Amino acid sequence: MQEEQLTRGSSPQLDAILGKKFKVLNDGFIRVVDYMGNDGAIVQAARVSYGAGTKKVSEDRGLIRYLMRHLHTTPFEMCDIKLHLRIPMDAWRQWIRHRTASVNEYSTRYSIAIDAAQETLPGEWRRQSESNKQGSAGFFSEREGEEFSREEKELHREMRRVYEKRLERGMAREQARKDLPLATYTEAYWKINLHNLLHFLALRMDSHAQYEIRAYAEIIGNEIVSRWVPLAWEAFMDYRFKARRLSALETQIIRAIAGGDKSGAKKQMEEWGLLKYREGKLLRNRERLEMEEKLRELGLDIPWRD
Repeated sequence: MQEEQLTRGSSPQLDAILGKKFKVLNDGFIRVVDYMGNDGAIVQAARVSYGAGTKKVSEDRGLIRYLMRHLHTTPFEMCDIKLHLRIPMDAWRQWIRHRTASVNEYSTRYSIAIDAAQETLPGEWRRQSESNKQGSAGFFSEREGEEFSREEKELHREMRRVYEKRLERGMAREQARKDLPLATYTEAYWKINLHNLLHFLALRMDSHAQYEIRAYAEIIGNEIVSRWVPLAWEAFMDYRFKARRLSALETQIIRAIAGGDKSGAKKQMEEWGLLKYREGKLLRNRERLEMEEKLRELGLDIPWRD
């Protein structure tokens, strides 16, 4: 019996940028080191369930869109990618919380810390959001920003001087590093399958994600994944990233508003405890605010805001 001749799937568009550094922030970068699989690998894994002679069950694009639409995740795990990145330590703290990847990071116990730190331009200093404890909203003035940027440079310069002085005096690297600022860049190799990578991107490309990590995620998605698996990327954008999930309550509210029953929609909101007032002022409720955002996107009125 003759063995089946297998060929390794590749993505010519991704091959063209292997090793290319995409600049991020002032001194960061991200590049593709290696990968396995492509859109064809996703299709191949999905179709193995159907058995021989059924390769024409669906076109590749239609099948991939079906898999994404119906949350069939394992076929997307057949694709892997390895990235090399340089990123500020504070953003890396968020990144490393995604525990579904294989990671090897630059060690400042064995090597001297990278002599680079993230710098913030005067117009990039953000204010704390009043409605989101973990987010920002708006910017400081250019004049205020110039002061912050000047202080930042002075602080980085002084901490680097102290660090290098400790090393010169013979202090152990593992201890000399302890006062380095979180803006110091680190480097890592990060290997992850496509399913988990898309989950990472869904969270970190979101407008609510911190800007610094979002800058990396947008390059991974728009410059790398789009070249690697264009059909899967298209499906991801359509059915996950740009899509909006509706809860049972949201569906009821939309049905009532679309049917012209605004008073009924408002009554339902009150029954669910999402409309509460204090001294005539509508109290903040995160679930309601998220619903209101979806209603605006759909071009619908918000009855309780009238």
